[in-house]
This record gives sequence, C-alpha cells and structure tokens, in this order.
Amino acid sequence: MPESSKLLAFALIALGLVLTPGPNMIYLISRSICQGRVAGLISLGGIALAFILYMLCAALGITALLLTVPLAYDALRFAGMAYLLYLAWQAVRPGGRSPFHLRQLDRDSPRKLFAMGFLTNLLNPKAAVLYLSLLPQFIVPGHGSVLLQSVALGTTQMTISLTVNALIVLMAGSMARFLAGRPLWLAVQRWLMGTVLAGLAMHMAVQSKR
Repeated sequence: MPESSKLLAFALIALGLVLTPGPNMIYLISRSICQGRVAGLISLGGIALAFILYMLCAALGITALLLTVPLAYDALRFAGMAYLLYLAWQAVRPGGRSPFHLRQLDRDSPRKLFAMGFLTNLLNPKAAVLYLSLLPQFIVPGHGSVLLQSVALGTTQMTISLTVNALIVLMAGSMARFLAGRPLWLAVQRWLMGTVLAGLAMHMAVQSKR
C-alpha cells in the first residue's frame, strides 16, 4: 500500500483533475442535459470501464517500466505538464466556453451511450496523463509491491472520479439552468478551473523521479 501522505496527495490531485473541464465532463454534461440522468449514468459506466483498463495497464507493468527508464518517465512527465497548461489556457482564453453551456445532441441508444463513454475516456489525454505521468510519481519501489500500490492509487482515483461525475450527471440540468443567466459565475468557474490546472502543471514541473 502507498504511504498515507502520498495516497492523500494523489487523492487531492485526482479530485482537482476531475473537477476541471475535459472530454469526460463535457460529454457527461451534454448527455445528461439533452437526454436525461439515466443516459448520463449509462455513459458514466463506459467511462468507468476505460478507467479500469487504464488501471490494469498501469498495474501490470507500464508504471513499473517507467520507473526504471528515467528518460521515458521525464518525457511523459513534461508532456503531462504541457497538456495541463494547454487545458488551463483553453479554460481561460478569450472566447472560451464553460462545459455547462447548453448544446443540442441527437438521442443515442443505451449501447451507444456506453460505447461512447468508453471511447471518450479511452482517448482522453487527461486519463492518460493521470495514469502515465502522475501515478508513477506516487509509487515508491522499496515500499511494498508496485502492483498493489498501483491498484490502490488507481482505485482511489476511480472512486473519486466516479463519485464526482455521478454528482455532475445528477446536477447537470440544474447547474446549467443556474449558470445560463449568470455570465459572471461562468467566468469565475472557468478561471477557477484554469488556476487549478496551472497549479497541477507547476507541481509536475518541480517533481523529480521517485
């Protein structure tokens, strides 16, 4: 098991990431607003399956490999930092849009909702950054099994992500209606998310290989 301090730090970073706009959040909000909460929850099931796949890949060797190859580890770390900075700019740039802007989508079948949720997260750069760039920083090779540490960290991330996303699905309609007539709140939400993303990027920049 990871050290308690590292597990808590990773949980806070996972919480910060899930609260920032990204493909998963935008897809879930759009589906929940246009097709209802049930559609949003079905889509979330697909997202959960993709997270499980990412966690298994990390636990079964990718993370351990990165820890033994400094150049690969650093390349992914800085790629992750660059991507987080890109997301921060997308959140605060002039003309940027909040994920709570109302949009119209065609209705999809439950099978397609699940499949699209899975593909959205499988191709989500934020998920790749989390498991390939962030998670290895919280694994200590000499502190028990790397496999168990990876599973514990991954399970923590999934629990936080699925809980927050389920709340977003259930509240998406109400939040969109609340924010629709309040442009100042939309701007605050965008700048808050941008600040969190930039802070996470800076945290990654100063981390050294464990």
